[in-house]
Amino acid sequence: MSDPDAYPVDLSALLRPGVLLGVTAVVLVTLIWRGLAARLPVPELRALTITRHLSTLVPWVPRLLAAHLGVSLLVLAFDRAVLDPGIHVPDGVGGTLLLVPQAVVGALLVAGVLVRPAAVAIVIAGPLVVMLHSPRALATLAVLVGIAAFLFILPPRLENGGRRDMDALALRRATLALKLGTGTTLISLAVVEKLANPQMARTMLDQVPVLNLLAPFGVSADMFALFAGTVELMFGLLVISAALPQVVAVVAAVPFTVTLTLFGATELLGHLPVYGVLLALLVLGSREDTSRVLSGLRPTEASPDRHARARRRQIQRPRS
Repeated sequence: MSDPDAYPVDLSALLRPGVLLGVTAVVLVTLIWRGLAARLPVPELRALTITRHLSTLVPWVPRLLAAHLGVSLLVLAFDRAVLDPGIHVPDGVGGTLLLVPQAVVGALLVAGVLVRPAAVAIVIAGPLVVMLHSPRALATLAVLVGIAAFLFILPPRLENGGRRDMDALALRRATLALKLGTGTTLISLAVVEKLANPQMARTMLDQVPVLNLLAPFGVSADMFALFAGTVELMFGLLVISAALPQVVAVVAAVPFTVTLTLFGATELLGHLPVYGVLLALLVLGSREDTSRVLSGLRPTEASPDRHARARRRQIQRPRS
């Protein structure tokens, strides 16, 4: 597709009846989802048995996030892009020098060395790039800033090979930044590329018709763009809510993975930070204590007493 800047955002498009209906629906779905999650004990909501085994990776979440972000920054630097795949530096020595700090930060994150200074550099550079380039860059940079803020609060411990204990208060602050950053990226992409930019979405679907997965059922390109934007908006809200995070992570990963068959490595590398966040949600959601911190939910009175007693016995039972 041609330059995205050729398709300006039309905020009046958000007032279309279909968009208003879709936004209302996803807000209701998010509220219902969170309400159901608050009423059921976490262990019984593990829809996938594999998540129980992933709980052993909880201490490694900062290391995993740092590696995902670092690799993404290095690949972008080799592609002569600054933080965002759509922001390229000029050819020549001057442009290359602009990429050196990004490559250094990426290498530090991959190595797990000086993670906090590297995170600070990203938090400072992200908003600066948005101001110098365009607000459209916020769509992809927000998740980078969110991961960087997480790593500043909970950096991996170099002396422990990257493993670190999860303090509840620090984890709550770190995951708040992570959720807001990722949710902002997903919501921004839904608005900027689909809901408030129907022309851009239509052009993409015309050029790559296979993207319209519902075309065999008679769904037009405009209707599918509205549907895709609404679903992406819903994922953004569900990530921010973080209720049943492991389920949200698995479901949200499906559309991101499907597009890999169409765009290959380019799509994988562009979404690598988001994949890192989804992996973090999956791992943190696999353990009851970290899942509660992540979502901010507490057992309600609607939960049967027998479940509460069972949880207390499980927590208090001494380990052999």
